[in-house]
Amino acid sequence: MTCESPQGTVWRSYGTSRRSLRALRVRVSAGLVAATVLAVLLVPPLAQLDQQAVDLSAKLLPPSWSHPFGTDDLGRDLLLRCVYGLRVSLLVGAAAALAATVIGTAVGATAGALGGWADRALMRVVDTVSSVPHLLLGIFIVAMFRPGVWPVVVSVALTHWLSTARIVRAEVLSLRSRPFIDAAVSGGASRWRVAVRHLLPAVLPQAALAAVLMVPHAMWHESALSFLGLGMPTHTASLGTLVQGAQGSLLAGQWWPTLFPGLFIIVPTLAIAGLAGAWRERINPRRRSELML
Repeated sequence: MTCESPQGTVWRSYGTSRRSLRALRVRVSAGLVAATVLAVLLVPPLAQLDQQAVDLSAKLLPPSWSHPFGTDDLGRDLLLRCVYGLRVSLLVGAAAALAATVIGTAVGATAGALGGWADRALMRVVDTVSSVPHLLLGIFIVAMFRPGVWPVVVSVALTHWLSTARIVRAEVLSLRSRPFIDAAVSGGASRWRVAVRHLLPAVLPQAALAAVLMVPHAMWHESALSFLGLGMPTHTASLGTLVQGAQGSLLAGQWWPTLFPGLFIIVPTLAIAGLAGAWRERINPRRRSELML
């Protein structure tokens, strides 16, 4: 007969509660992401209102049944404009995250695979770019172009590939010491063939995870640039421009033009980050075992 100590029982109960909370977090995040996708895809086609339709007789109406999020200072429906803004911000975030992941994966894989002077030179480039604050560098980049989608995408991509490059480089350096890489090199495989056939496929899950984790960060970056008037044009409904245009209303006591676009920034980004965190635990068994203690 075995007798479990009270300390072991406490640790087992603690681990069970941690797993339950983690499962609940994943379900809530998945539900919020699904709701976000449905809103972006279904609300604009089903809505009978034009998100740019101006109705000065209905300006700054508080939330009601006819306008669940109220209206802005030009009488436009805020719910519809928030959904359109979320669509634009998601597009910018996804495009920027994809471009940054491609750049970071290429730089990190090249540095790790080649090693030597190439590795040192590329890592010095990474360190140099990292020394400049992201927002400051992003402002400098977008300031050279007219406000629009692609300047923001380029700005975010050129300032957010650094972490992906470091992750991919570390993974490639770890893989280079594996026996199957030594076997491929001993069999006469060239360095290019080893990189393409063995190293790159092995780091793709980490690169994909980095891309997903970067989407919320890119959305926040786009919102910050648009709030400063350097991102999307003011007539384009992005979440950043909605918050920027609501400053006067907030000072006048109308809270809804600021609250709801802000929630549309916070909630979807936290949901995407929650799902990405669960994915990270799944593909990293060591990290998952640490969380289960």
